[in-house]
Amino acid sequence: MDLSAYRPNVGVVLFHPDGRVWLGRRAATPPPHNWQFPQGGVDAGEDLEAAARRELEEETGARSVTLLGRTDDWIAYDFPPDAPAHRSRNFKGQKQVWFAFRFEGQEREFDLTAHHEPEFDAWRWGYLAEAPELIVPFKRPAYEAVAKAFAAFAAKPA
Repeated sequence: MDLSAYRPNVGVVLFHPDGRVWLGRRAATPPPHNWQFPQGGVDAGEDLEAAARRELEEETGARSVTLLGRTDDWIAYDFPPDAPAHRSRNFKGQKQVWFAFRFEGQEREFDLTAHHEPEFDAWRWGYLAEAPELIVPFKRPAYEAVAKAFAAFAAKPA
């Protein structure tokens, strides 16, 4: 697959020490598919892990993290045809490298309003296996790939 038409992006799965994952509820997005992981664009020349750490801190406030792993390859998804032009910026979709981090801090570190307009208006700990069902449908195959890639770090639902 030619990925030159896809916007470079990073995604972060933040694991609680018990294996649950951080899920953010997208601000101003109606349910049911309004929960996702932190993600964002990569600046020109920016190291991918540095971009992941930056996006995580900007969107959640979390800084106390340890790298667990990353996906080997890009995981891509297409924007739906009705995506707003400001989101797509002439890209077909996004290609993402995903990072798994373990959260080592205190929950008071989370601050959804720390940077610019908040991406999320609420957060919770959940299970990696449930994430593909919580995300907007056009991102579901990407989330299924991420769940498979990081399954070894994840707690199983009760």
